[in-house]
Amino acid sequence: MPQTILTVSYLLASMLFILSLGGLSAQETARRGNFYGFAGIFIAVAVTALSATVTEFSLLMPAIIAGSLIGAVLASRVAMTSMPELVAVLHSFVGLAAVLVGVGNFLQAPHTGGHTGGNGLGAESLSQAAAHSLMMIHDIEIFIGVFIGAVTFTGSIIAFFKLRGSLSGSPLTLPGRHWLNLAMVVASLWLGISFVQSATAGIDPFMDGVAPGLVPLLLMTAIACVIGVHMVMAIGGADMPVVVSMLNSYSGWAAAAAGFMLANDLLIVTGALVGSSGAILSFIMCRAMNRSFVSVILGGFGTGGGKLAASSSSTGKAPVGEVIAVEAAEVADLLTAAKSVVIVPGYGMAVAQAQHPIREITDILRKRGVNVRFGIHPVAGRLPGHMNVLLAEANVPYDIVLEMDEINDDLPTTDVVIVVGANDVVNPAAQTDESSPIYGMPVLEVWKAKTCVVLKRGMASGYAGVDNPLFYNSNSRMLFGDAKKSIDAVLAALRS
Repeated sequence: MPQTILTVSYLLASMLFILSLGGLSAQETARRGNFYGFAGIFIAVAVTALSATVTEFSLLMPAIIAGSLIGAVLASRVAMTSMPELVAVLHSFVGLAAVLVGVGNFLQAPHTGGHTGGNGLGAESLSQAAAHSLMMIHDIEIFIGVFIGAVTFTGSIIAFFKLRGSLSGSPLTLPGRHWLNLAMVVASLWLGISFVQSATAGIDPFMDGVAPGLVPLLLMTAIACVIGVHMVMAIGGADMPVVVSMLNSYSGWAAAAAGFMLANDLLIVTGALVGSSGAILSFIMCRAMNRSFVSVILGGFGTGGGKLAASSSSTGKAPVGEVIAVEAAEVADLLTAAKSVVIVPGYGMAVAQAQHPIREITDILRKRGVNVRFGIHPVAGRLPGHMNVLLAEANVPYDIVLEMDEINDDLPTTDVVIVVGANDVVNPAAQTDESSPIYGMPVLEVWKAKTCVVLKRGMASGYAGVDNPLFYNSNSRMLFGDAKKSIDAVLAALRS
C-alpha cells in the first residue's frame, strides 16, 4: 500500500475517533459515537495489515480472527453488572500489550555496541552522534512504555478482582506506603538510566551473555508491576469507579508509548485521545467525589472505604431514629397522590435488573400527569455512565434523565423520591458528619423531598462500608426486598 494512502487512512481514522468521543459524550448520540469508533478501528486495522510493514499474514490473520471472536463472545455474554469488571480486564490487556511491544521492540535488533531499535533508525545514514542520540531517545520511549504498561497491567487486574468481589474492597494501608511507592519509583528511574546507558553502550552491567540493557529493563518491569498492585490495593472500594477511569487513562498513555516505539502515528494519536479523555473524566469524577486528582495518581485515597470497612462506630457517627417500613401498596398510593417524582437508581437496580418495570411505572405516572424524572450521581454504580446505560436499555426518555447538579435544586419541591439500590450517593453524612469517610462528597439531597422511599434488601451499609442516616429520617420509608420484586409489586398496585 502506498504511503500516501496509509497516511490519509490514518488521518480519517483519527477523525472518526474524535467524532466517536464527541458522540459518546451524550446519551442521544452514543450509538452514533459507537459506530464512528468501530469504523475508525476497522480502517486502522485494515490499512495497517495491508501496509508494507506487515509481511507475515499467516501469524497475523489467526490472531485477528481469534481476538475478534473472543471479544464478540465476551461482549455478548457479559451482564451490565459485570461491565466494570470487563473494562478493567481490557485495560490490563492494553498494559500487557505495551510491555510485550516494548520488550519485543528492544530485542528486535542486535545489541553489540549499540542497537538500531525497532523503528528503523539506522546509523549508516546518520552521523555517529546523531545515531547515538536517536538510539537513546528510542530506549527512553521503550522504558516509559514498559513502565506505564506494567503499572496498568497489574493495577487493572487488582481492580478487576476488587470489582468482582474476589478481593476485599477495604484499602491496604501498609505502614509508610507512600515512602514505599517513592522508593520503587526511584529504583525504577535508576534502572531506567542503567538500561539506557547499557543498551546504547552495548554492555550489560548485571549479566554477561544477554542483550545489553535487558536485565535492568526486566527488573524495572517487575518493580512497576508491584507499584500497580500496591497503588490499587491502597484504594477503597467506594472509589473504584475513579480508579477504573484513571486506569483507562493509563492504558491510553501506554498505547501512545507503544506508538512511539513502533513509529506508528495513528497509535500515538489514539493513545493520546484515550489518555487525555480518561484523565479529564477522572478529574470530573474526583471533583464529584471531593477527592484530590493527585491522590488518585499516587494511590493514596479512599482509605476509609470498602465493602468490608469498619462499622460506623469507628468511621462516623451512629445513626439515630426509627426505621419506618412500608409495603408496595403504600408506595403506590404515595406515587398516585404525587405531582412530582424523582427516581434515583443505584447499583442495586443493576443487580436486580429492575430498570424495565421502573420504566413502566414511569410511563404510567407520566400518562397521569405526574412529573417524573431521574437523578443520576456521577459515580452511581461501578462505572461512569453505568446508570445511564441501564436506563437507555429500558428506553427511558433521555430528556428526563438528569445529572446530580441539575436535579438537586428541585428535590425540596419534590413530593416523592424513590431510591432504588443506591446508598453512598444519597448519604446525608457526606454533608453533616466530619468523621465520616465520605464527608465532603457531593451527594443527591433526597432527604429534602416531602417523602423519600428507599428500596433495599436490608439495613446493610453501602459499598463504602458507611451506615446511612437517611434510613432513620422521619420522612423516609423503607421498602425491603429484592428491587425487581418490590418494583413489580408497586407496578401491579399502580395498574390495579
